Amino acid sequence: MEFFTVEREGPIAYLTLARGEKYNALHVDMLGEFAEVVEELKQDDQSSIVILSGAGDGFCAGGDVSMMQDVSSPEVYDQVMDKIEAIVTGFYTMSKIVIAALHGPVVGLGLSIALSADYLIAEANAKLSMNFIGIGLAPDGGGHFFLEQRLGTHRAKQFAWQGEQLRAKEAFDFQLIDLVYEGNIHEEAKLLAEKWSRKPLQSMIATKSIYHQYGIDQLRQYLANERQSQWKLKQTADHREGVKAFLEKRSPQFNGK
Repeated sequence: MEFFTVEREGPIAYLTLARGEKYNALHVDMLGEFAEVVEELKQDDQSSIVILSGAGDGFCAGGDVSMMQDVSSPEVYDQVMDKIEAIVTGFYTMSKIVIAALHGPVVGLGLSIALSADYLIAEANAKLSMNFIGIGLAPDGGGHFFLEQRLGTHRAKQFAWQGEQLRAKEAFDFQLIDLVYEGNIHEEAKLLAEKWSRKPLQSMIATKSIYHQYGIDQLRQYLANERQSQWKLKQTADHREGVKAFLEKRSPQFNGK
């Protein structure tokens, strides 16, 4: 694998985004590899816990700027959305407990993917944002579904609309994440997983399965709506202005069109 590493210690599998020099920003090839490794982990009978984390100075800065240009054709767009949907539904339906260990930037699609995990823990320096609106888009990767699950519809709308950045403690108070640590998040995730490995994991996984078998159809409906909506938004003047402003490192001038 070029963009990920997988290590196993007993019942624990460590899946790490390994493009740390770019804050693990996701591009087309990386998403393809991500979907493949998630499928491999689903089929892995040796592990019962998966720790998802990022190398370098952040978990994931969202979609790479190159992907904004690569998905200009409907064919490539659908391929990319297929991969994104495989990743988040893979974690959501995986017969394992998935822990997302967050630090540094956790942005956009990176946050949607993190929210597909069962348990989110964060280093105190983590900064979480669903800032699709900054480039004239709406959340994808199941972001609407996962935000609604954790925050309720009204607060989820506000969070998506404002595009605000929350530090870990604020995200915890907001009920967006489950635990905050002052120490190194990779070490803390390992200790938590080792503690859970001494619990009746099959009981925990059964509870996940009971809840998520009813949620998966709703998640897929959200994903289908996000796919359709996002393509329409990509054709707007506000999206073009948002991307242009991002590349030019300036504030966008939106006009609502």
